[in-house]
Amino acid sequence: MTQDVNLTGKLKHYFGFDKFKGDQEAIIRNLLAGHDTFVLMPTGGGKSLCYQLPSLIMEGTAIVVSPLIALMKNQVDVINGISEEDGVAHYLNSSLKKAEVDQVRADIVSGHTKLLYVAPESLNKEENIAFLRSVKISFYAIDEAHCISEWGHDFRPEYRKIRHAIDAIGVAPVIALTATATDKVRTDIVRSLGIEDCVEFKSSFNRPNLYYEVRAKKSDDDTDRQIIKFIKQHAGKSGIIYCLSRKKVEELAAVLQANDIKAAPYHAGLDSETRSRTQDDFLMEELDVIVATIAFGMGIDKPDVRFVIHYDIPKSLEGYYQETGRAGRDGEEGLCIVFYSKKDLNKLEKFMEGKPVAEQDIGRQLLQETEAYAESSVCRRKMLLHYFGEDYPKDNCGMCDNCLHPKKKIEGQKQLLMVLQAVKVLKENFRQEYVIDFVRGRATDDQKDHRHDELEEFGAGEEEDPKIWSPVVRQALLAGYLKKDVENYGLLKLTAAGRRFMKSPESFMIVMDTEFKDEYEDDEPMAGTAVLDPELFSMLKTLRRKISRKLEIPPYVIFQDVSLEQMAMMYPVNEQELQNIQGVGAGKAKRYGKEFCELIKQHCEENHIERPEELRVRTVAKKSMQKVKIIQSIDRQLPLDDIATAEGLDFDDLLTKIEEIVYSGTKLNIDYFLEEVYDEEQIDDIYDYFMDSETDSIETAMEELDGDYSEVEIRLVRIKFLSEMAN
Repeated sequence: MTQDVNLTGKLKHYFGFDKFKGDQEAIIRNLLAGHDTFVLMPTGGGKSLCYQLPSLIMEGTAIVVSPLIALMKNQVDVINGISEEDGVAHYLNSSLKKAEVDQVRADIVSGHTKLLYVAPESLNKEENIAFLRSVKISFYAIDEAHCISEWGHDFRPEYRKIRHAIDAIGVAPVIALTATATDKVRTDIVRSLGIEDCVEFKSSFNRPNLYYEVRAKKSDDDTDRQIIKFIKQHAGKSGIIYCLSRKKVEELAAVLQANDIKAAPYHAGLDSETRSRTQDDFLMEELDVIVATIAFGMGIDKPDVRFVIHYDIPKSLEGYYQETGRAGRDGEEGLCIVFYSKKDLNKLEKFMEGKPVAEQDIGRQLLQETEAYAESSVCRRKMLLHYFGEDYPKDNCGMCDNCLHPKKKIEGQKQLLMVLQAVKVLKENFRQEYVIDFVRGRATDDQKDHRHDELEEFGAGEEEDPKIWSPVVRQALLAGYLKKDVENYGLLKLTAAGRRFMKSPESFMIVMDTEFKDEYEDDEPMAGTAVLDPELFSMLKTLRRKISRKLEIPPYVIFQDVSLEQMAMMYPVNEQELQNIQGVGAGKAKRYGKEFCELIKQHCEENHIERPEELRVRTVAKKSMQKVKIIQSIDRQLPLDDIATAEGLDFDDLLTKIEEIVYSGTKLNIDYFLEEVYDEEQIDDIYDYFMDSETDSIETAMEELDGDYSEVEIRLVRIKFLSEMAN
């Protein structure tokens, strides 16, 4: 009966759409016919409709297994919003009180509820199984089905028990839906759910409106600067920024807020009320940017997200594809930018230590794919689609950084032949790294154990540039000369095309990988091309001298030369910006900043100086816990040498820390220590010297004081002097 239904009419009636997208109608008809169904459809393709519409048509209640409470709430609200009365859709999870659970059950029993969203944990509870056994189930929908697979990017062990629950409740058709799945994950899903005979629907993974770009991550400060600049260039547009850690989420959200960007953090460590409010504010455009861990966004239907930025390289390409897929769901522009450094990759590898060997192995393979994506200079769209088993025929997509700025191609025929020959003599039984070691002639323990170092082909490419091999293998995979056996640990296999190439070689043009440095580069204290403005520097020195005479204190007490130099490069024009200058804390900025900022502002206006964009990036003071402890210990009048021991510092290092604290404008009273250790006359003598001196240099002080005092004595009194006179 249900097969003859006018689906387009039902679609219009319930959802207001005139026609279906892609395979939606075929999927729904398959489900109505009672067949198990597997749906692989990219984010934004309209997966939810594939189970929402048939649930409203069919007799009974459809059970939708969903991994996130936020996602359930969002979808239940949508269905109840299009229905004439409430209760057509419900969710059953740990957030509900007993009275609410009773109401849900009553609506189901009355036949009123057509869609019931449950978490896998709730589905497996004995009391829920017992209740659902008495209910007519129309079908089971497993949303975000990749959670079943260890090879998927968001593995949830509870998903493995779904089949057991289905058998216990009562058999009905199953529809499994995911936005990202390789062949390995797909096999895992259908096997685990026991739907090996299902009809499969697979949509193209190509999202032509998305632009992909990888940027080098030089340092956190540089990355923050780039992100703020990017958001300012796309003012008023919605975006999501993904970070791996909750700490980074909080820090970055604070930096964005300090720069007048409507942003908020989102992660699993926040209470559910805060998370829910943040999500609603984002959907209602009260917020422009969400800074989140991957806990955010699964199933969030906001069509006009214009950019997705990854602060850290993701753990897998599935995860990356899923997260970038939240951009441009309305078919309009979507910018996807990821920041990449080798250091982050190594960090992710370290996280895997201590896990079971099989899990580590899977994790490393997934990371290698991500690394290949980031470092490769070929079309990023081609690489992504290839990963999901789809061929992208064009050489240039025109919508990624590599295609817009193509690298010069070089001939790689000879090197490809060496690789193919190596795969052949190694009997197609080894992974990429092993094959490359073999070609390069690296006699590792592994190679020796297999006695492969004795083969004639061993080291055939040792004269070649070692950096050429990874690009050759990756691009041979893309060209279809090699394939990876994912069922078997990613072993390299020859394809028919690869065997043909060995018999009659032809030109094989490749591009070399982009090189990323192993370590973060030191963050430049200045804007990249900042140059000292000598005229302004001179004016700032004159102003400092004027103020110092008026207050009867040495000029360096107000600001050091290094601080004035940075001001003459960065042109700060308010108190907040002034605090980004070396040696200027909140105290100093407040006490002395106003006149300096006014002078700089006037100088910029009179000379039509365009201030560096970077300056508008305000940082959030990251209070060093150690410095806080030092201040607290001095307030408690603990001996300085005891403080040094407690903080694991030698005495010189402690003095350096204390100097940084007082130079940035914090007052510290170390009289208790000085009076205990030194004579009053000694202290007064050094103090008077600094009062009359034009410089705070320790070397000059030691000379001027005729070597009567040690360096430590002079430094200690200078701390007292600066604290009293400058702060």
